Amino acid sequence: MTARVVVVGGGLAGVAAALAAADGGAEVVLVERRARLGGLVSSFRHGDLSFDNGQHVFLRCCTHYRGFLGRIGAADLVHLQRRLDVPVLAPGGRASSLRRAPLPAPFHLGPSLARYAHLSVRERASAVRAALALRRLDPEDPALDERDFGSWLSQHGQSPATVDHLWQLIARPTLNLSVDEASLAAAVKVFRTGLLDHAEAADIGWAREPLGVIHDEYAAKALAGAGVEVVTGAGVERIETGDDMAVVAGSRRHAGDALVLAVPHDVAAGLLPADALAPGVEPARLGTSPVVDVHLVLDRRVTDHPFAAVVDSPVQFVFDRTPSAGATSGQVLAVSLSAADAHLSTRPEALVAAMVEALGAVFPAVRHAQVRDGLVTKERSATFRAVPGARAHRPGPATRIPGLFLAGSWTDTGWPATMESAVRSGIAAAALGRTA
Repeated sequence: MTARVVVVGGGLAGVAAALAAADGGAEVVLVERRARLGGLVSSFRHGDLSFDNGQHVFLRCCTHYRGFLGRIGAADLVHLQRRLDVPVLAPGGRASSLRRAPLPAPFHLGPSLARYAHLSVRERASAVRAALALRRLDPEDPALDERDFGSWLSQHGQSPATVDHLWQLIARPTLNLSVDEASLAAAVKVFRTGLLDHAEAADIGWAREPLGVIHDEYAAKALAGAGVEVVTGAGVERIETGDDMAVVAGSRRHAGDALVLAVPHDVAAGLLPADALAPGVEPARLGTSPVVDVHLVLDRRVTDHPFAAVVDSPVQFVFDRTPSAGATSGQVLAVSLSAADAHLSTRPEALVAAMVEALGAVFPAVRHAQVRDGLVTKERSATFRAVPGARAHRPGPATRIPGLFLAGSWTDTGWPATMESAVRSGIAAAALGRTA
């Protein structure tokens, strides 16, 4: 008999779960409260241009997300670096880069670190020693999730400049926390998987088209092709467990043999029955960490970098989004600010002005450019907070209720809250759901 699977949530986790279940022979219905798919990885129109709700990147090591792109037919809509190369800029014209050499890990980063202008010779040597020490740690060691990354860096002789100009540069956008807040276990996962274990792992990829085209339009076509019934604009009022699993959304009740709850952790906490998770596992305690993006439409090109990291500046990362925005003249830049709690209360016009001024110190041409438009997107709950102790509140895909499964980047995939984690979680939940 064909299994029927109900998936709640049309973000990456839900779409991945629905496709995996359908590909495995299940009859699938996906219910999403928004009018579109893609969740937090989406885009919107403003005037004649398209803007992403946040700047998202992936790495070569994100094999499941890259497979997802292939599954929905969107692999050609992204760019993946042939070899890691991150320009690192600073006010006043100081520039360096982090790039990989054709050497095995961890030596592939040695040449660029040896020339890294934002650290002294002593700091570079100290950073290498800390990286080798980090490579010896196991991210699955529970003890590592009881301490923060910042204290470990201090213990291993990393100066404030080394932290700001190197470690923070990588940890903050991947964990959406500062090093002083982030779990050491989560940081070890990021640095080992992304940088230290395999030379090619950290090659960076990004969308060449608006995220909504990829994660909504292409995803919807793939779901339709797989025979998945997609119900949008339907907020879930409750889930029902018993002889069958069911979701009540609006005026409809969707029942099945299995239910995959692929929603944010705070939403899941309000829908799950009290006995669904093991004692002590409380997703609501994961908290949230925000991401803020400042989008600038300029009347001229001010940089030829497709993206760059910036140190000693309010700017963290800046991306050229001109082609994906659909602009035919000038330049569209997106300034991405992770762990952005301090910016949530700042008025959009003040944030735009601050970023224009800060960019002018890095790209002098900005000082002569006209800002045709500036807008700010704030994802207040972009990710959970991967602080010490957080992993205890990240359940796996199975719950204590037969037929009820969980998906989402916040579940215990072993990865931080990324697109890769979301897709992995959906596939894992579907593998259980289609055999329920």
